[in-house]
Amino acid sequence: MSREPVSLEKAHPLQKALRQNRRSELRMGHPLIHTSLGSEVLDTPHSRIPVSASDGARKEGDTLRKAWMTAGFVIGAMIFLPAAPRAQWKTPWSYSGADGPAHWAQLDPAYAACGGKEQSPINIQNSVKSHLPAMKFELKNGPLDIVNNGYTAVRVDYAPGNGNFVFVGGERYELTQFHFHHPSEEFINGRYYTMGMHFMLKSSNGKTAGIAIMVNVAGANHPAEPPVENVVDTLWKYMPTKAGKPHVIPGVEINPAGLIPRDTAYYVYMGSVTAPPCTEGVKWYVLKTPVTISRERIEAFAKLYPHDVRPPQPLNGRVVEESK
Repeated sequence: MSREPVSLEKAHPLQKALRQNRRSELRMGHPLIHTSLGSEVLDTPHSRIPVSASDGARKEGDTLRKAWMTAGFVIGAMIFLPAAPRAQWKTPWSYSGADGPAHWAQLDPAYAACGGKEQSPINIQNSVKSHLPAMKFELKNGPLDIVNNGYTAVRVDYAPGNGNFVFVGGERYELTQFHFHHPSEEFINGRYYTMGMHFMLKSSNGKTAGIAIMVNVAGANHPAEPPVENVVDTLWKYMPTKAGKPHVIPGVEINPAGLIPRDTAYYVYMGSVTAPPCTEGVKWYVLKTPVTISRERIEAFAKLYPHDVRPPQPLNGRVVEESK
């Protein structure tokens, strides 16, 4: 695993990673049980045979017992079988193969935007230096609501009104979730990083923004950063190893501020969500300074999701600005 960004011209070391298993859904049938009470005769293809009252009662008792047994089986299965992941996507997709990024736009009409002209991520190069507004973070401790959604091992969700804000250019954005990719989805001057983080934000007037943070492997060239390590240690401790539903870890809080580099200079451009439905109109802020995560943590994530990234998309004439 490289400690430095890797050139786009070189073969991607994870391109042949095993295709992620699609999330399966539990579908259970609930039998409709109908009993006929008060019958005094039993019809057969050949004759009508009288049935005594005791026989009828015995048969009704057998039917009711079977009904209760069936109901008990169904309820037991619902309680003890593992829950399926939250159905965020109607049509499954993948990061490779027949339902990989090259085919997303054809998988479902709802994913048509994946073939749009302002898609993300991109390879950032030939950016224009500009006088851009500073970025201010107001992040705080809060409950750890974590999920492995079948496409990333760690996504942390935040409910509306959580009070975690980012201020930039006269806009106030509230944090909705953050998650990890291996390797980074964004390229900077033809190079990708060992991992990447995405912070997704929403303003009160409905605008969507994303902050991308690059990740290096901690080592001699990139010393470990205690604030980052502390947050990552907590996240990885509760990282679900299988896809499932979001769940709050009782008594555990995290502060996402520990994941933000000290220098928040950035690139900015208009793009999209980087997974289906690939909704456009997202303002992306790509921080220029990476953070570091230990090799052990990165390898633990990569064992679960070795390649959960979409390739860089065409710029199509978009201008990328860079803060001075």
